[in-house]
Amino acid sequence: MRCLLMGDSQPFSSGAPWLTIVGLGEDGLAGLGDEAKRCIASASVIFGGARHLELAAALIAGERHSWLSPFERSVEAVVALRGTPVVVLASGDPFFFGVGVTLARHIDRSEMRVLPAPSSFSLAASRLGWALQDTIIVSLHGRPLDLIRPHLQPGSRILALTSDEHGPAELAALLAASGFGQSRLMVLEALGGGQERVTSQIAADFSLSAINPLNICAVEVVAEAGARILPLASGLADGLFEHDGQITKREVRALTLSALAPRRGELLWDIGAGSGSIGIEWMLSDPAMKAIAIEGSAERADRIRRNAANFGVPGLIVVHGTAPVALAGLPAPDAIFVGGGGSEEGVMNAAVAALKVGGRLVANAVTTQMEAVLLEHHARLGGSLIRIDIARASPVGSMTGWRAAMPVTQWSWVKP
Repeated sequence: MRCLLMGDSQPFSSGAPWLTIVGLGEDGLAGLGDEAKRCIASASVIFGGARHLELAAALIAGERHSWLSPFERSVEAVVALRGTPVVVLASGDPFFFGVGVTLARHIDRSEMRVLPAPSSFSLAASRLGWALQDTIIVSLHGRPLDLIRPHLQPGSRILALTSDEHGPAELAALLAASGFGQSRLMVLEALGGGQERVTSQIAADFSLSAINPLNICAVEVVAEAGARILPLASGLADGLFEHDGQITKREVRALTLSALAPRRGELLWDIGAGSGSIGIEWMLSDPAMKAIAIEGSAERADRIRRNAANFGVPGLIVVHGTAPVALAGLPAPDAIFVGGGGSEEGVMNAAVAALKVGGRLVANAVTTQMEAVLLEHHARLGGSLIRIDIARASPVGSMTGWRAAMPVTQWSWVKP
């Protein structure tokens, strides 16, 4: 496969590669192979960040275009040049949290060639001697720092790409505030370039300054007593959530998540979300999960947002409104949980209608009114009904006895 030279009159055929994405390291042209250099030199148009364009300046003969804001404008500009020899300069591996992923949504893979360089994660692992396959990898570049929270497990090793020079200190503060202050935090700056530096500190004592904006953080997780460790199983302790009593209790929540049967990349509607516990645990099951929490109380809606951040799933969408009106216009769900407000006129029918074919609907009832609604839907649509009775040991005078919680009727249904 060769690069088309600017003076070459050979036309591009439909689907033929016209776009070359070249991964650059901090060593610039010195780290590129001959093919990548030829493509840069022969391209009619070059796109990239200001830093990338500067690193490759000695070879660029075509038009230079720095990325625009918002980035979608640059994507449109690249697509508009279909058939022209175009090179896009990227950092490291363009398909590892990189620009290649974005461009591939608009340009067929057959129309591009990709010449990657080692990613910053690969370089960091090589500097530390860490097995990359056993290391947790998180991109916090332009994304909420809270995303690291579910990965804070004792003994884990994490590589986290930050947004800028402030990222390491902010990460150290989060670790210390969450009970992981004794974790070792290593900052790896400008990997592969002349300004490369690796510094190691304890998170609680972090004092590094003048950090290069191009950095990646490595964390060896150490949990202190009382650290906020999020178990990997469903049914997290109620006390981990901020709530006002409106929460699907731990044991019932575990059974509910089991009935909802999360599958990678699916979208959940949590109707009458309360504290947001169902949607949060749904999203914790896999990074690709999506959820929308619908809640009529403004106070509870704000609480759900705080819980989502504290559990490391800030992508949970909160809709302040009451079903069924608030459901209008929302993307079709793969699964629905009705935990509150299900007895209101039209809520269950709207949920049934909105659910995708093959989707799962789970609804819990603690009142006789909601139970009557579930019994009617079960008689009409089928599915399964279970009764959940839980008793907890509690003091009875100087002794201990069982105190029964309110029974829960649960209806589960798969849309044919």
